[in-house]
Amino acid sequence: MPELPEMETYRRLLQQQIGGLAITDTHVEREKTVNLPGDQFAQIVRGKRLTLIDRRGKHLLFHLENSYVLLLHLMLGGFLYLGTAEDKLPRSSQVTLSLGNRILYFHGLRLGYLHLLTTEQIDERLADLGPEPLAPAFTAAHLAQLLSTKRGILKTALVDQHWLAGIGNCYSDEICFHAGILPTRRIPDLTPEEVTRLYLSMQTVLNEAMQYGGYMETPLYQGDGLTGGFNARCRVYDRGGEPCLRCSHAIVGDRLSSRKVFFCTHCQT
Repeated sequence: MPELPEMETYRRLLQQQIGGLAITDTHVEREKTVNLPGDQFAQIVRGKRLTLIDRRGKHLLFHLENSYVLLLHLMLGGFLYLGTAEDKLPRSSQVTLSLGNRILYFHGLRLGYLHLLTTEQIDERLADLGPEPLAPAFTAAHLAQLLSTKRGILKTALVDQHWLAGIGNCYSDEICFHAGILPTRRIPDLTPEEVTRLYLSMQTVLNEAMQYGGYMETPLYQGDGLTGGFNARCRVYDRGGEPCLRCSHAIVGDRLSSRKVFFCTHCQT
């Protein structure tokens, strides 16, 4: 599932590529993906300019000039492609937005959604999300305070979007590896020094992942050399059985409350 770095990469690239353009047409192939009948959806968005593309947690927000917002959550398997009718990918799309001769394809949204909401509805929908881990106001002390309210397992807390927004399976493991802390640790057992390490690793890993375009495999558009660059830089995620890049011991791949989890028992404590 795309996480903060992937969605922030999409946000930056889409703002550069289509920010300020008007939606000239739209097509809804799967009405369950949107929250309105297809013709009503098209009537509201057609001809409206994209004033801002923003992100909150794992969501993208396409702000329109008529004060409506398209709220996107890709969930598991969703991804975007920006192209033309001639270079589209050989797979189905659930929704398309045309912007002149360019088309934004929304692929794999069997579980995800693209909902058209007012700004007031957006505020209500996102109100229960936790803080952004890369926000300037989010400090090590803030993380320590959040952790003081938890009694469970570290990874379970890190992927809880109501507690902290944007981190999922991949980056929870990568952050814990960078910090040298097992993701299976109980939160009350963490020392103040480990909490500080966890905070610094959170900043380092998420910023590095954004620098290299996250782990999405499909480029956003032809010539996109950024998207997916972090895929080869994952230290533990999806590397079960492979040698640890830090100590050469085998990386453990396991399950924790139905989630995949990867770690090194030799250099994570």
